[in-house]
Amino acid sequence: MKLVLGSSSPRRLELLSQIGVTPDEIRAPEIDEKFITGELPRKYCNRVVLAKLSALTCNADEVVLCGDTTVALGRRILGKPKDKDQAIKYLIALSGRRHRVITAIAVRSNNKVWTKDVVSIVKFKVLSEKEIEDYISTDDWKGKAGAYGIQGHASKFIPWISGSFSAIVGLPLFETNNLLFKAGYIMRKVSR
Repeated sequence: MKLVLGSSSPRRLELLSQIGVTPDEIRAPEIDEKFITGELPRKYCNRVVLAKLSALTCNADEVVLCGDTTVALGRRILGKPKDKDQAIKYLIALSGRRHRVITAIAVRSNNKVWTKDVVSIVKFKVLSEKEIEDYISTDDWKGKAGAYGIQGHASKFIPWISGSFSAIVGLPLFETNNLLFKAGYIMRKVSR
C-alpha cells in the first residue's frame, strides 16, 4: 500500500518521520476552510478534515491521510490569521488564558474511512505588547491556527499543556499510527 499525505504542512511530514513513516506522495487538497456561523470548533475541525479527505482521490493501492488543526477559545474558532493585525488580535485574546487545540485526522482506504479527533489544552502566559511585537516580527504566526506554533518561537509563552504535544503541532502520532494500522498500511522497515 502506498501512503498519500493530504497536506502540504511541513510539520505533519516531520511528525510522520518521527514514527518512521514517509509518504509516497503528497497531495494537498484545495477546499474552503471557512467556518459556518455558530459552528462549534470540534465540529468544524472534523467537517474540514472530512472535506479534505473527500477532495482527494484514493486508488485501490493507496491509504490517504488528512489532518486539520484549529485553536478554540471557548466557542470561538481562531483559524489561520489572514494578516498581521488579525494575528495580533489572536495573541492578545490568548494572552494569560487557557484554550483548546483540536486536531482531527481522517484516513481512507478501500472505500472505508476512519476518523479521530484529539483535544489538548494549552495555557499562555500573560504577553506584553513587546513580546507580541517581537513574536509577530518572526513571521512564525503565518499559516498557523491561532497565530502560533507550539514548536516554534511561541514555545516560550507556554508554561504547560494537557494532552498530546504532537496533536498541538498538527498530527496526533499515537492516533495516526492506530488509524494507519486499521487501514492496512504496513510501515516499511528502515534499513541501517
